Amino acid sequence: MPPAFSEAERVRITEQLLDTATRLYSTQGLRKTSLEELTAPAGIAKTSLYAFFASKEDLYFEAVLRQSAEIRRRVIDEGLNRGTDTRDALRRFLRATVAELDTNPLYRRLMSHPEEMEAVAARLTPERMAMAAGGPTADLLRFLGDRLEGDPEVLLGVLRAVLLPVLHAGHLGADIYPAVMDRLIDAVTEGLTS
Repeated sequence: MPPAFSEAERVRITEQLLDTATRLYSTQGLRKTSLEELTAPAGIAKTSLYAFFASKEDLYFEAVLRQSAEIRRRVIDEGLNRGTDTRDALRRFLRATVAELDTNPLYRRLMSHPEEMEAVAARLTPERMAMAAGGPTADLLRFLGDRLEGDPEVLLGVLRAVLLPVLHAGHLGADIYPAVMDRLIDAVTEGLTS
C-alpha cells in the first residue's frame, strides 16, 4: 500500500511527475520510459505512481492536457481565429502550428509518433478521452466545414500533410527551411481557398 501523502506533497509530486513525464516522453517516448525514470526525480517508489495516476499512459495524457490550453491559444486563438479571411486564417494557423512543432518537443513527438497517442487512448476510459474531444482539431474541423467545400476530414489531412516537412527540416537545410515552409503554406492555402 502506497504511503499517505499530505496535500502539499501531492501537489509537489504531481508537478514533478508531470515535468519529468513531459521531458522523458518527448525524448524517449512512452515505451522506452520506465516507471523508475518517472518516479525517481519525485522521490517516490515506482508503485507510488499509481497513487497519482492510473498508469503511465494516464500520466502521458495528463502531460498532453496540461499543454493543450496554451497550444490552443497559440494555434487557434492567435492563429486561425485572427485571420482576415479564410486563406489568411489557414496561413496563420499553419504558421502557428509549425512554430509549435519547432519549439514544443512533446507536441512534435505526438506528430511524429501517432502510435503513442493510440496506445494512450487504448488504456484510458472513454470518459477520460472525452476530456480531449474539444481540442484544436475539433475547432479546425468546424472551421473547415463552415468555410470550405469538401470533406473536412480530407481538408484536415491536407493541412496535416503540410506539417510533415517540419519533421524533416534537417533534410531540407536550415538555411532554406523557413522559405520552403512559407512557400508550401502559401501554395496549399491558396489552392484550398481558390
